[in-house]
Amino acid sequence: MMKNFKTEQEFFWAGEFGDDYISRNSNKKLIAANVNLFSKILEKTRNVKSIIEFGANIGNNIDAIRSLFPDCDCSAVEINKKAADILRGKNVKVYNASILDFTIEQKSDLSFTKGVLIHINPDELQTVYQKLYYASKKYILIVEYYNPVPVEINYRGHEGKLFKRDFAGELLDKYPDLSLIEYGFVYHRDNNFAQDDLTWFLLEKNK
Repeated sequence: MMKNFKTEQEFFWAGEFGDDYISRNSNKKLIAANVNLFSKILEKTRNVKSIIEFGANIGNNIDAIRSLFPDCDCSAVEINKKAADILRGKNVKVYNASILDFTIEQKSDLSFTKGVLIHINPDELQTVYQKLYYASKKYILIVEYYNPVPVEINYRGHEGKLFKRDFAGELLDKYPDLSLIEYGFVYHRDNNFAQDDLTWFLLEKNK
């Protein structure tokens, strides 16, 4: 039964398109690329023992983090029921809910998104920023498509489903106690660990 979501983007990912995304998101090359990516990012952190991912799908990112930090306590917010059911089989604390409806029960050392903020209705981004901030004890990681100004892109033939902007910059402006630790770029033509053209930003709380 479909839930009563607030935005068309939530219905999109909770339904058939989100179901189909599961199979597209399952491949060994992506897992290897994720391990390479997160190893570069997490080496910039200290004492990360718990993480929460907003929009985790079937947990490829969590799998990569667990391969680096085997004892990490992992939580995930995932709107799609099929994906959430797969996640539960990976010893992950799963909240099968929209990020917009998610209630933070406890803080983690690191909160993050990877390829998720780009699919949030722009009118709701401030709410998601707030949840990312308050779910984190120490670090916030943003791995998304970057653009210096907000722009909408056609997504697999669908309008109103993909938006690029400076997500990290907006977070830094919103919360003055955040500082930028490091950032980087992943290129789709990388010889060994190609992904989409993603830009990542690791932020730290200073209080």
